Amino acid sequence: MEYVTLGKTGLRVSRMGLGGIPIQRVDAAGAAALLEAVEAAGINYIDTARGYTVSEELIGQAIEGRREKFILATKSMARTQEDMARDIETSLRNLRTDHIDLYQIHNPNLQQLEQVCAPGGAVEALQAAKAAGKIAHLGLTAHSLEVFQRGLELDWVETIMFPYNIVENQGTELMEQAAAKGVGFIDMKPLAGGAIEDAALALRFVLSNPHVSIVIPGMYEPQEVSQNAAAAGDSSPLSDEELGKMEQIRQELGTNFCRRCNYCAPCTVGISIPNAFLFHGYLSRYGLEGWARSRYEAMPAKAGECVSCGACEERCPYHLPIREMLKRTAADFGC
Repeated sequence: MEYVTLGKTGLRVSRMGLGGIPIQRVDAAGAAALLEAVEAAGINYIDTARGYTVSEELIGQAIEGRREKFILATKSMARTQEDMARDIETSLRNLRTDHIDLYQIHNPNLQQLEQVCAPGGAVEALQAAKAAGKIAHLGLTAHSLEVFQRGLELDWVETIMFPYNIVENQGTELMEQAAAKGVGFIDMKPLAGGAIEDAALALRFVLSNPHVSIVIPGMYEPQEVSQNAAAAGDSSPLSDEELGKMEQIRQELGTNFCRRCNYCAPCTVGISIPNAFLFHGYLSRYGLEGWARSRYEAMPAKAGECVSCGACEERCPYHLPIREMLKRTAADFGC
């Protein structure tokens, strides 16, 4: 396993970490077996979130007694000081630790990012927890380029998590800027939410980019850990055959894959189109039906409310059949 320094945090981390979303699919025994495999593979970075239902709790139970072997990262969608302070304490209890190595603002839009930075915002709670030794470093996760860009302008942001994979490379230039600023880049969705079936190829592509500090594929079975670790440990140059396979994947997914660039916005009826497709991916590919449905149901406007005006398709730089994709999303979710 290769280890790198995570930007200006100074943390020495395994270049491949554990993405904690799929852990929701196992019980305590399954989580324990998973973390044993993670440790055996030399993986020391664990990512989870308050929003991943039981993920924090299962991880906390599994690493109890060997906390010092891991670097723990979690995140919260709290936007106010009060809510974030409460979430920090919950995370500490769930993870059974007295400190968290990296705590992140979870996927704000631009307006919410300004809110968390303003007086009474969530950053106040994070900085207070950092001063108290409960948190070591602060970061930001994003799905939009605008939030990524703004995050690079904020002094408190030490890491940024953003999607990057064979079919999603919209953040490449900002990744270079992050590296220049000493901001660690954490790659989420390396398999495009499960759309890319060849995990080894996907991970080799991601890790061939020197601006990626850590890649965090979601895993819930020990077998996945060993397979992914083997791929991450292969630092040989990508072959012509692999490059050809990647181009084939781009062609196959390019006609129906949302890259969450948000150029389709604003929707005439207020549907968050990228989020609708994101949650649909968790429903159809991750097998996290309950979690996906709860997130989808919280959306103010659902895919079924599409009026087929076509304005989004005119703006989409990838010419996606958004209206048809929204119909499939609405059918699978039932609204």
